[in-house]
Parts: sequence; C-alpha cells; structure tokens
Amino acid sequence: MAQPRPWHGRVLSFSQVRHHYGTTQVLDGITFRVAPGRIVALIGPSGCGKTTTLHLAARLETPSGGTVENGFRQTALVFQEPRLLPWKTALDNAAFGLQAQGVGKAERRAQARTLLARLGLDAEAAERLPSTLSGGMRQRVGIARALATRPDLLLLDEPFNGLDVGLRQELHHLVRSLIDEASMAALVVTHDLIDALRMADHLLVLAPRPTHIVDRLDLPLTAPARSEAFLHETAANLLRRPAVAAVFAPRCCGARGTVK
Repeated sequence: MAQPRPWHGRVLSFSQVRHHYGTTQVLDGITFRVAPGRIVALIGPSGCGKTTTLHLAARLETPSGGTVENGFRQTALVFQEPRLLPWKTALDNAAFGLQAQGVGKAERRAQARTLLARLGLDAEAAERLPSTLSGGMRQRVGIARALATRPDLLLLDEPFNGLDVGLRQELHHLVRSLIDEASMAALVVTHDLIDALRMADHLLVLAPRPTHIVDRLDLPLTAPARSEAFLHETAANLLRRPAVAAVFAPRCCGARGTVK
C-alpha cells in the first residue's frame, strides 16, 4: 500500500449545511469535520439524509445553504451496491478507476490484483465475472476499485449492509487497516450502531425530519483494541442518552442498535 502522504490543509468540512429537494428540507444545520487518518461515522435511520450528505461531500450535489469544503485531492465513493460492470472480470472492475486515470494495462492490473488479494480474493476469483461472485466478493471488488485510485478521502455508503456478521467484521478490519496505512480520511454512513462503533473514531447520531445531529461520540480506543464487550457496553450507554434513544427507540432491533 502507498506510504502516507502529507495532509496539511486537507479536510472535509460541513458548516451549518442545509439541503432541500423541492419544498422538502432534508438537512438542517449539519456541522462536522473529517481530517486525514480519521474515520467519521454518520448513523441514523433509513431516509434521514445520510446518503445525501455523502453526495454533498463528493460534490455530486450543491448544498441549499451553508458550506461544504472538500480540500482533498482525490475522493472515492463505495456504494451500498457495488455497481460492477457485468461484462468485466473482478480484476478489470477493480482496475477501472486506474484505467480512467490513464494508468497502463499491466500496471493497473497488477495494482488491482494486489488490492484484491489484500481483501481476500485470490487469482481465480479475480478472473471471474460479477454474476459468479457472492455478495461479499462483489463488495470487496467495489472497495478495491475505490481504494485503487489512492483517494485521500473515502466515502462509504452502507458498505457492509446485507452481509453476515462474520464477513462484516472481517471487512471492517481489512478496510480499517487499509485506511490507516494510507492515512486517508473516511466518512461512512450506516444504520448499524455496532458497525459504526467497531470501525469509526467519531460518531455523529442523526435524527430525521429534517436531519440534524443530536449527539456526538469520540471513541477513546484504537479500533483493534475494541472488544465485543466494549462495543456493546458503549452502545448501551449511548442508547441511554435521551436524544439518541428517541432516534432508535421506535425501530430498535435488539442490542445491535440496528434501525430497520
């Protein structure tokens, strides 16, 4: 993986951001920052503007009010559905961003092959078409495609949704390791509290109608040092906070704090 790069002056900043779709206000006064080497998780129920926030961070949309400043040179987005090209192999899908950057075929395939191997896809799987891969494999290809472009800001939209618990945990650790090695910044949106606690350095809890931040949490331990007991105890303590409980209580699913 690439060596960490100088990051002075690079930050993703939201300041009192508001956003509307027609007459419907989606975001109301969202303020936060994401610095290099840190992972910020946005957590809240479905339909509360998490994906809209990612689109604003990626400059796919312009806010209706407030300011969004993305000072990073290269931003990559990992979608909930990998959106792989069905006629290309896993390897060529993973190398697609490098192709768009003008990297030669041999070099981009070598880089993509290395990333796929780091993410647990062997040479045989790399030559298969997406339709022959499992959901977890396809998600790994989507992550590799994003990381191959060497972004300094990685945006992840429910990247582990629909995967079984063991595979989610494995991908958490793999992606976190790759992010740490490159000292990149990351913004991840999820509706799963345990997923957010396992992976992120900072949590922002969002409430809908219109979306606003109701609580923030800085995690004191490095991600590898967080035991399952720590994760569930922290989740339980967070859910005891009235503002957070009000977000999760109507749809909460057991100790995982998962909103459906």
